This record gives sequence, C-alpha cells and structure tokens, in this order.
Amino acid sequence: MTKWLWSIVIVGLLATGCGVSKNKPYYDQRSTQNSHVEEQDLTTDSSVSNDEINTEPLVSPRRMNSPLSAGTPTTSAQPEATPAALTPKPSPKPSQKKGAVHPESSKKPSVPVQKNQGQARISQKKLTLSQLVVKYPDTFKVRGSAQEKKVALTFDDGPDTRFTPKVLDALKASQVKATFFVLGSQANSHPDMIRRIVKEGHVIGNHSYSHANLPKLTVDKFQSQIMSTESVLQGLIGYAPKLIRPPYGAINEEQVRWIADHHYLIVNWNVDSLDWKSLNSDQVLNNIMQQTKPGSIILQHSGGADSQDLSGTVQAIGPLISKLKAAGYTFVTVPELLHVAKSK
Repeated sequence: MTKWLWSIVIVGLLATGCGVSKNKPYYDQRSTQNSHVEEQDLTTDSSVSNDEINTEPLVSPRRMNSPLSAGTPTTSAQPEATPAALTPKPSPKPSQKKGAVHPESSKKPSVPVQKNQGQARISQKKLTLSQLVVKYPDTFKVRGSAQEKKVALTFDDGPDTRFTPKVLDALKASQVKATFFVLGSQANSHPDMIRRIVKEGHVIGNHSYSHANLPKLTVDKFQSQIMSTESVLQGLIGYAPKLIRPPYGAINEEQVRWIADHHYLIVNWNVDSLDWKSLNSDQVLNNIMQQTKPGSIILQHSGGADSQDLSGTVQAIGPLISKLKAAGYTFVTVPELLHVAKSK
C-alpha cells in the first residue's frame, strides 16, 4: 500500500514540474516580432511620395525576401506583454529623406535635354524666302545682274479677256517684250490669248494651275499644280516653260529642291507695283519708279479677280517705258535678263 501511494505522489510531482507554460515560447515571440518589423518597413515605404517611388527600382530586393511575402502571420498574434530584454531590435534602415531618394542621374539630363530640344527646333525652322534665295542661288532668282542697265516687265494671273488684251496693246505700241506668268486654268479657258502672247514675242512662265498657296499643299498636289499647267501650255505654245513663279511668291524648301531636281527656275521679283490693289496709273508708276534699279524684275498683273480693276496698270505702261528708256534702261524678257532658256 505504501509503495502504491508513493508511486501516485511521484507521478503527480512529475506532471506538475513538466507542465506547458501559459506563455508562448521565445521562438514564437521572435517570429511574431520580426513580422511586425517588416510591417513597419512597408508602412514607411508607402508614405514616400510618388516622385520618390518613381526613382526607386520597380521591385525592391528587400521586399522580395520579406517573410510577409511567404505568408508570415501579422502582428495580431503578438502577446500583450513581451519582455523588453527578449524583444529583438530592428536593424537600422537607410534614410528615406526626400533629398536623398533621387539619384544623381535623374538630375543630369535636364540641361542637355533642353539643349537638344533647342537644336531640334533650330534644325526644323523654316527658311524665309530671302534665305532660300541665298541657299539656292541657281534655282531661285529675284533680280538680274546689277552690272547691266536692263529691266524685265512681268505680268501675273492672266490671261483674261478684260485686261490682258489691253496690256498686250500697250506693250506693242511701245515695242517692248515682257514675260507673262500665266495660270493653267486661265490658259485652258483662253487659249487664243496664250497664242497671241507668244505670237507677239513675249515669254510664257508657269504660275500654277489655280493660284494655290503652294507651301500649304501636299507634295502630290504641289506637283499637280505645276505639271497640269505645263501640260496645258505645252499643247498651246509648243514648249514646257522653264520659268516658275509661285503664287504670292510663296514656296518652301522641299518644293524648291523638287523644282531644282526637275530643271525649272523660280523667278520672283524685287519691284512690286502693288497694282493688285486697283491703284490708279500715277500710283502704279510711282511705286515702280521708286524701286527700279539695274537688273530689276518688275511685278504687275494682266488678270485677276472680278473685283480688281487693273486699268491703272494698263495706263501706266506707256509712261513707265518712256521714263525708264529716258533714264537709259533697256527692256528685256526674263530669260534674256537672267541668261537662261525659256524652256526646259
């Protein structure tokens, strides 16, 4: 009996001494605390501004190795009281100050990028007509030689039946030959006037088909304006004119290069009568006389809109020729002034 009682007592003592503690083991406490540290890391990162995030790698290596990504429990399982001595201290983190987040490389490109953009704008800048004349001297003319006291009268926008016959009559009376830059559409409508111009010894130039603003056209439409007019004129006068005068004098560099490649010659002017404003003869005459110099190419019109009155142009032709001849000038056609052929 006594041995039996002692056996019961010993078993009870062993059970009491080896009982499971109500507190979690240290390993569990450490795992829970570490998960809390990782949660703080993510919270800190999420407070960084968008600008700073953009300068960081898309995926942080530290986050890829985080226990949270492997399903580590969150701090909700942490005991209410944890001995300070047993709480592992998180390792110090690199500073997240905004001034230190941006790498130096993100600052360096700013100046050169602006410089390159400026150079791109310069390279894409359109050349003025004056600059085109300087850059393409063999293709773009606005005057003849200043060494010879010769001038060329030119008439645009014809032919029509209102003013072109009168202009031809005035030139014939003064025995002067001129150059007519005609529209393909008008030539097609008034073929007899084109034949008369040529018969009386004047030169024909290409002024586009419909007086379009050439720089605003596509490449195909620009070429069509020139080639359609050439086709009409060649059938009427027997040659393809070498001379081209763009409406308004407007043309861009790409079009100048095309004209050069196809062996045409652009001819603008350096004396503008402004007769398209329906000026009277005295105004037209004064405008021309004030600007004319040796080698001048003089702009007038032999046709235009129904609202335009070119009577002043017609009336000024005789007095203009008389005054310039008296001053020692000789009147020639544009091909004669520039020493080029009238045809391609």
